[in-house]
Amino acid sequence: MSTFTELGLNNNIIKALTDLGYENPTEIQEKAIPQVLASKVDLKAFAQTGTGKTAAFSLPILEQIDTKSNDTQAIILSPTRELAIQIAKNIAEFSSHMDGFRVAAVYGGSNIDEQIRKLKKGVQIVVGTPGRTVDLIKRKQLKLANVKWLVLDEADEMLNMGFKDELDKVLAVTPKEKQTLLFSATFPREVESIAKNYMHKPVEISAGQKNRGADKVTHQYYVVSERNRYAALKRIADVNPDIYSIVFCRTRRETQEIADKLIKDGYNADALHGDLSQAQRDSVMGKFRQKNLQLLIATDVAARGLDVTDLTHVINHKLPDQIESYTHRSGRTGRAGKEGISIAIVTQREKGKLRPIERLIGKKFMSTPIPTGKEICHNQLLKLIDKVKDININETEIKDFLPSIYEKLEGLDREELIKRFVSLEFNTFLTYYQNAPDLNDSEHMQGDRRSDSRGRSRNDENMSRFFINIGRKDKLNPAKLIGLINDQKISNNIEIGQIEILDTFSFFELDKNYTDETIAIFKQNDVEFDGRSVNVEITEKKRSGGRRSGGRDGGRRSSGSGDRKRSSDRKPSGDFSRFGRKRSDNKSAFFGKKTSKRRKG
Repeated sequence: MSTFTELGLNNNIIKALTDLGYENPTEIQEKAIPQVLASKVDLKAFAQTGTGKTAAFSLPILEQIDTKSNDTQAIILSPTRELAIQIAKNIAEFSSHMDGFRVAAVYGGSNIDEQIRKLKKGVQIVVGTPGRTVDLIKRKQLKLANVKWLVLDEADEMLNMGFKDELDKVLAVTPKEKQTLLFSATFPREVESIAKNYMHKPVEISAGQKNRGADKVTHQYYVVSERNRYAALKRIADVNPDIYSIVFCRTRRETQEIADKLIKDGYNADALHGDLSQAQRDSVMGKFRQKNLQLLIATDVAARGLDVTDLTHVINHKLPDQIESYTHRSGRTGRAGKEGISIAIVTQREKGKLRPIERLIGKKFMSTPIPTGKEICHNQLLKLIDKVKDININETEIKDFLPSIYEKLEGLDREELIKRFVSLEFNTFLTYYQNAPDLNDSEHMQGDRRSDSRGRSRNDENMSRFFINIGRKDKLNPAKLIGLINDQKISNNIEIGQIEILDTFSFFELDKNYTDETIAIFKQNDVEFDGRSVNVEITEKKRSGGRRSGGRDGGRRSSGSGDRKRSSDRKPSGDFSRFGRKRSDNKSAFFGKKTSKRRKG
C-alpha cells in the first residue's frame, strides 16, 4: 500500500493529514491522486460512499493550487448544502498548513451577502450547490474564467434533483481547457450522459465494482403489513439496544411524522428534511454526530453530506423510488472498515422491488423475522447486565452509605437480590411486550391490501394516482414534474407521492383530498410543457413492478396530521431509557437523554 508522500503530496498537506489521523490512502485516493497530479485529462471516478472521495479529488487540487493568486481556480459542485459544507470543511482541514489559501462554501438557505463578502476577499476553491452557484454567477460575484478544475461530486444525485440546466449554465462560464473530474457512487445511464456531454475523452478509474454495495454491509428485509410498518420499526430499534441509525423515508411529510411518533413514544429521534431552516438542520446534525440522538429520520437528499462513520444500521422505512438510491443509503453504514446492516421494511407486494436492488449491489437480502417481545426483552436484559458489570464504582463517595444499605438488604440471598434488582429496572419493558402480538403471524402478513370497516379495499388510501401525457421523450424528469404540479398552486400543503416517468407518459400521486381540484385546475389552466398541451387524468391502474423514477424529497410537507394512526405497539409513556427506567437527570447517556419535541420548521 502506498503512502500519501509516495503519491506526490507536499509536506504541508502531509502534516495536515497526519494531524487528522490519516495514515494510508484508500483505494480511490491511491488511484485518483496520481492521475490528477500527472495529467490534465478529464477523469471519471467511481467509488462507494464512505471511501474517501473528497480527499481523492481535493488533495491533488490543493497540491497544484496557486496560493499567491486570489482567483477562483477550482469549482466543486455538490447536490446538497450539507454535502457542500462538509466538503469545504474537509478541504479547510487538509489545507490547515497552507498559508494564503482560502475555501468557501456557497449554498441556498444561508445569507448570500455573507457568501459574497467571502468571495470578494479572494477564494481559490469554491464549493457550491448548483442553484446558489448560478445565482452568484448571474450577480457577477462568482467569476470562473480562471478555473482550472471543475469537480462534479455525487453527479448522479444532481441529475436526480433536476440540476441539468444549472450544470449547463456553470459550464458555460468556465474555460474550455479546464480539467473536469466526475465522482459518483453509482453510474446510471444519466451519469454516463454527463460524461459524454461535459467531458473530453475521460480516463475512468474505479474502486470496487460499479453500483455495487459496500463489502462490509449485510442486507436484511422484514415483511410487514402496511399498518404494522411503524410497529416493526420500533421493534427493530428495541431489539438492538446500541442501535445508531439513519431511517430513510421518501417524503418530507413522512419523515416528520415518523420522527414525531418516535419522539412521542420515548425514543431519542429527530427529523432531517428540506423544510427545516439551516439553523434547525445544523442543530439536528450536531446532536446526531454527538450521539445524543439514537435515530435520525431523514430524506435521501437531506442525508447527503452527513459525515458519520460508525452507524450500526441503515433502515429503509420505505424503499427509494430509484433503485440506485439504495446504494447511497446502505453506504452510510459499514464505513471505515466497520461492519453494518442495511434493513428494508417491505410489504408482501413490495418484495419484488428487492430483486433489481440485489442485481445492482451484487448481494442477496436475507429474510429476517420481525423481533418478538421475548427476543427484545432478552436483548435488553443482557444489555442492562452489561451496563451493571461495566459501571465505575465511586468507592470514596459510596462507602458511607453501604452500612445502612446492607442493613436494609439483610436476609436477601444473592439470587433473590439479583432478581429484585433486575426486576426493578426491567419490569416496565417486560410488561410492555408481554402481550404484544407476534407481527410475523399470518394475520399480520397479508400485505397492505386490506378492507376497512365498510368492506372497501385499501391500497395507498391517502393518495390518488394520476396519468399525465408527457414522459421521458419530452425531457420530463421528477424535478420538472414536481415543478409543473407546484406551478398550478393546487394547495400550499399538498403532498406529492410516488412518481413514475415512462417514455411517452407518466404517473404521479397526490393527496386524495385534492383529486377533483387537481383535475379541474389542470384543465382550467390549459397547461403546456415545452409547447405540448398537458392532459391529466385520474387512474386506478395497478402500478407495474418495474423501475421507477423520482419522488426524491419532492413532496411538500403538510401541516396537518389527520391521517396519523395510534399504534397498538406503543412504548410506555414518559421519558424512558432503553430499559423502561424513567430518567430524572440531564446527563448525556448514550440513548437515555430526553429529546424535546421541536416545532416543525
